Amino acid sequence: MKNPDRRAVISAATALTALPLPVFATQSKAGSRPVIQTPTQLAPRERILFDFDWRFALGHAADVNRDFGFGRDQKTYAKQGKDDVAEPASADFDAHLWQAVDLPHDWAVALPFARNDYFIPPENPEDGDPGAGHGYKAIGRRFPENSIGWYRKVFDLTAADADKTLTLEFDGVFRDALVILNGYILTRHESGYTPFNVDITNYINTNGPNILLVRADASLGEGWFYEGAGIYRHVWLVKTHKVHIPQWGVCVRGETSGAIALETAIKNASGTARTLDIVSQIYDGAGRTVAEVSSSLEVPAFGERQVSQSSKVPDPKLWTLEDPHLYTARCEVREKGECLDVYTARFGLRDIRFDAREGFFLNGQGLKICGTNNHEDHAGLGTGLPDALHFWRVKQLKDMGANAWRCAHNMPSEAILNACDELGVLVIDETRLMTATPEGLSQLEALIRRDRNHPSVILWSIGNEETAQQGTERGLKIAMDMRRLIKSLDPTRPITAAMNHYQGQGITPALDVMGFNYHESSIEPFRKLYPDMPIIGTETASAVSTRGEYVRDEVKGYVRAYDLDAPSYALTASAWWSLYNAKPYLSGGLVWTGFDYRGEPTPFNRWPEISSHFGILDTCGFPKDIYYYYKAWWQSAPVLHLLPHWTWSGREGQPIDVWAYSNLDRVELFLNKRSLGVQTVPKDGHVQWTVPYAPGELVAYGFKGDKVVMKASRRTAGPATRLSITSDRTELRADGQDVVLIRAELFDQQGTPLPTADNLIQFGVSGPARIAGVGNGNPTSLEADQASSRHLFNGLAQAVVRARRAASPMPVIVTAYTDGLATARLTLTSHAD
Repeated sequence: MKNPDRRAVISAATALTALPLPVFATQSKAGSRPVIQTPTQLAPRERILFDFDWRFALGHAADVNRDFGFGRDQKTYAKQGKDDVAEPASADFDAHLWQAVDLPHDWAVALPFARNDYFIPPENPEDGDPGAGHGYKAIGRRFPENSIGWYRKVFDLTAADADKTLTLEFDGVFRDALVILNGYILTRHESGYTPFNVDITNYINTNGPNILLVRADASLGEGWFYEGAGIYRHVWLVKTHKVHIPQWGVCVRGETSGAIALETAIKNASGTARTLDIVSQIYDGAGRTVAEVSSSLEVPAFGERQVSQSSKVPDPKLWTLEDPHLYTARCEVREKGECLDVYTARFGLRDIRFDAREGFFLNGQGLKICGTNNHEDHAGLGTGLPDALHFWRVKQLKDMGANAWRCAHNMPSEAILNACDELGVLVIDETRLMTATPEGLSQLEALIRRDRNHPSVILWSIGNEETAQQGTERGLKIAMDMRRLIKSLDPTRPITAAMNHYQGQGITPALDVMGFNYHESSIEPFRKLYPDMPIIGTETASAVSTRGEYVRDEVKGYVRAYDLDAPSYALTASAWWSLYNAKPYLSGGLVWTGFDYRGEPTPFNRWPEISSHFGILDTCGFPKDIYYYYKAWWQSAPVLHLLPHWTWSGREGQPIDVWAYSNLDRVELFLNKRSLGVQTVPKDGHVQWTVPYAPGELVAYGFKGDKVVMKASRRTAGPATRLSITSDRTELRADGQDVVLIRAELFDQQGTPLPTADNLIQFGVSGPARIAGVGNGNPTSLEADQASSRHLFNGLAQAVVRARRAASPMPVIVTAYTDGLATARLTLTSHAD
């Protein structure tokens, strides 16, 4: 038995939900998760979720002996198929001390925070501490002992698998992944954001165990923000006939008339030419067959061919933001009546148009783009998010009134695009590298091929703030090469780039829509140069605020939650929105950012700031006050939100600024039943009063015309008498993938929440589930994310409960405890997988 590295393995939890490739999916209802229905089996193709039953351990980027012998004695690439490529490649390797993990998994989130003691403050304070950019996690070249991760999975195959094509599909590994199977080094993939696959057909064992290793090296980053580490997206084992449709091999283009064009690639991995029939059926959202078309072609031995088909859907139902109807194409490969392979692809029927004078149009209707930029990490889990959590995050912004999501600044998890497809949210899809090198174009091609069927995607973005090249002739040459590739793969969508300087210069001719990152004063000069080029605000605002804080605190590193603060290059929420909303030729804009994220802790950029203040919601997804400003002006339902809280012990008689966000006509404010006056709500603005503090109750009444239609109040909180926990849902699937979010807060005897409470909350769970992570949205908290306890921050904390796999239904009981109060309990219904 070989001896593994017995160093302490970091504690890291994972969470995921994975959706099998569906024949069709029902439309998502408010508050629900996506529901998949499969009326027809996809046999003979098998696509198996490979996320469970992995083992994980840290290697060492600078010590071969602590990297499980990888590279020792220069044998790593000397001979193939030998288990001495690395110690864990051996079947008798003892991995029981390795951590048992399921995917997606981010090992960086469980690492300690580490201050850079060698940091020299910059001349410009906004440049900040370089460690702050990535959230002060102890990873990277300064921490070689934490920057290599090994994953090991043992699995069996049957004798029948020897006659198939077997492929491993990795949705994302951060980063520099080396895949080893049964002693063979099969591939190396450097990008941390693009998916990749590897054909394992020739390397499998059918009469014994298969040893799969993935070595990820996160020593180097690709961005300037927290990026996580490890296999943070799904892995799939795909079994197909030798004659099959390759990954992303079906492209569907639909028109609002109902016309459908399909392009299907067929790969023949056998040594015999095959004469094949391709039968394509179109299902509507209810699973009904609404169109069918068939074609024949010959594919040579070890060759690949593409077939083009066309059809028409009767009475087409369009994909809209209000009713995002999805169709599914089901493509069968047949030979003499025998089905060899099946592949499905979802799509929508919709039309988009950008106009330089009138803005953006969806299906012929003018629409102002009201969106947000987002990274992909969440409190407690880092970047290893379950699909259900991606869905929840998109829905929080949709409920606020946002209708667009920019994938900043990399190829996103496909779960995000699925959520946007199902919920009716537009997407700007962005590649990580603005370059025309083979690697850069390969990453761009992967993005286009994977995402071009998603109706939510309306723009391809080729770069973000590429200051060294966006204004140069060299940059234009690179951008034109990228443009040619995009248009060859998808001629239907326009191209943009998020530019913070040089609009009208450099790469401008390569773009269809100009993206402005801030610098609003440059918009009119640009329009004079390019009057026929549409404009979108790819990044706007960058206003900063801390949830529940109403006084700027330089020592603690908190920003006030009023809409008053933004970096020098940016605008407040009301300033940018009132500007963009007043100009019809501006297609709209996307706020930086929807959610707080790890790293880039502007405006302080110093220890112990570990996350940004930019979000409309914090890292847990708890809304900040500014959420209600956008909710008031981005959707039509009445809104009345009052801030701040009204618990200010020790400030009696001192003035407190009281604001109300509302889209009603007028708001009247009362303190302890005494009117403080009526304010008329300005368009795209807010109303405010200065009120000497006195304990009691603030009440705001919102008027529509002369009628009171809404009431909002803030009451002074007394001592805590009750700990409460609530959940975003009451049910979860016992599939090892689903998650439920638990919210903890304290209330006084009157039922008033304690807005400044910071009690330590202990979470527990019984039944087929576990606590996968915790958070509270505090941008300076150095508490562990992978834990079962968390302090409240300004009254709130969150636990992420992840389902375990179970064959029979049973309740999941979540508990929370804090000193001096009764334990809070919540029962969830668990449905068997």
